[in-house]
Amino acid sequence: MATELTFDPLRLPPECVALRREVRAFLAEEIEAGTFNPHQADNDQGYSEEFSRKVGARGWIGMTWPKPYGGRERSFLERYVVTEEFRVANAPVRLHFIADRQSGPVLLKYASERVKADVLPRICRGEVCFAIGMSEPNSGSDLFAASTRATKTDGGWLVNGTKVWTSNAHHAHYMIGLFRTSPATKENRRHGLTQFLVDMKTPGITVNPIYQMTGQHDFNEVVFQDAFMPDDHVLGEVDGAWKQATSELAYERSGPERFLETYYVLTELVRVLGEKPDIRGAEGLGRLVAQVHALRRMSVSVAGMLHAGKEPVVEAAIVKDLGTIWEQKLPHRARDLAAFAEAEAANRATFEEHLAFATQIAPKLTIQGGTTEILRGIIARGLGLR
Repeated sequence: MATELTFDPLRLPPECVALRREVRAFLAEEIEAGTFNPHQADNDQGYSEEFSRKVGARGWIGMTWPKPYGGRERSFLERYVVTEEFRVANAPVRLHFIADRQSGPVLLKYASERVKADVLPRICRGEVCFAIGMSEPNSGSDLFAASTRATKTDGGWLVNGTKVWTSNAHHAHYMIGLFRTSPATKENRRHGLTQFLVDMKTPGITVNPIYQMTGQHDFNEVVFQDAFMPDDHVLGEVDGAWKQATSELAYERSGPERFLETYYVLTELVRVLGEKPDIRGAEGLGRLVAQVHALRRMSVSVAGMLHAGKEPVVEAAIVKDLGTIWEQKLPHRARDLAAFAEAEAANRATFEEHLAFATQIAPKLTIQGGTTEILRGIIARGLGLR
């Protein structure tokens, strides 16, 4: 059955304008203090315990969550503003971002009260890093094919298998893991998957780095060998996590981080072309700005749907698919537009460094958050084409 796809022409309310000014002032102070360099794309400074604790103290982590768990009960649109400003500024949010974006909301819905009372306030304080354990070797983004198994034992479960492309697992305190607890059935291939809260200090868990062409790494392979998960770390329904996992992806795939990861190329292109670009440069730059504006409007619309309590899984997949394509094409388009700029143009060396880095990380943009092929399958089902 086809899903009605809707991107409402949503405008950010006045409270978001005031919050944006506050966030920009905070970031300007941190940049002035040397906390991070907003113009350094190829950095390893994305993980900063000090910065995340400062953000938590401002109330900008878990800001949509209930106050009893450390949240501020603010809107998804206000959270959108914080995410957008941090992404454009290249702020070091790696410690808390996944926990804030999707792991916390999963715990709010499905964790035991003991787990929620323990973990959620620490996330809000900027103390806890999360990873997401979904993809596996030989199955990639096909979560139906997950084979890492959790077997029932006294007081809990023993997990054996491997997760891959696991962002931040080398820093993570916890993982939300999707494991097979029963075989799939002919009638329901989705059956048999269960979500767990994984303490990454658990004996039997090994994290191996996956290096990118840049020589850096944020992806990892995570190997489980009889790793024990207590019963109260089961999230939601045993064997029925497929719906939970897919609704989680609406949070993961729709934010501004899905089209702003190579945004630094655009800002450097503006500097290289100068205040008075030629007609070719001005036209090309205008197209790029129009495209990113359209992506932003779609992303804001999804944030509004989340605020309304909806689960815009298909709309989020569209944002991620189009956003990834834009991010990957941006460095090539920027190189073409800057081809006739003066060699001594401002920041030309920085521009070339950014182009090289953005080109090298382009493959990972497809992997994180779901591959293009998987996303287009979701979109096709939403349109009733498969």
